[in-house]
Amino acid sequence: MLKTGILNPSINSLLSRVRHTNTLVIADRGFPFWPMIETIDLSLVDNLPTVLDVLLAIRPNFIIGRATMAEEFLQQNSVETQARFRAAFEGIPLDFEPHVTLKKRVPLAIGLIRTGETVQYANMVLESA
Repeated sequence: MLKTGILNPSINSLLSRVRHTNTLVIADRGFPFWPMIETIDLSLVDNLPTVLDVLLAIRPNFIIGRATMAEEFLQQNSVETQARFRAAFEGIPLDFEPHVTLKKRVPLAIGLIRTGETVQYANMVLESA
C-alpha cells in the first residue's frame, strides 16, 4: 500500500506511461472531452482540486521539460493569479500560445487530468523531459 506521493492508482498508471517528450494535459472543469484520450476526472466541486493542486502533487515524481498554456490566460487573469502559476512552474520553461492552438495538442497527449479549476484558461500541456 502506498503511504506517500500520488495515492490515486489511475494517476500513477498514467504518469508511468508518459515517456520522454510525451505530453500530459491538466485541465479545468470546462475543458472539452476527447473520447480517444484517457481522461482522469478528479473534479469534485468548484476549485477542488485545482490545476495547481495537481501540478504541485505530480512535480516531485514527474520531470517536466516544458509547459504550455493559452496566451488568453495572461489576458483574463490578475497579476496575482499569474504569479501563483509562474511560481508553480519555477525552473520549467513556460510558453504561451493561442487557446485554439493549445487544444490542437491535446489529441497527441498520453492523457488528461480534469480538475474542478475555475481560473480562466488555466489548462496546461506538460511535456516530459
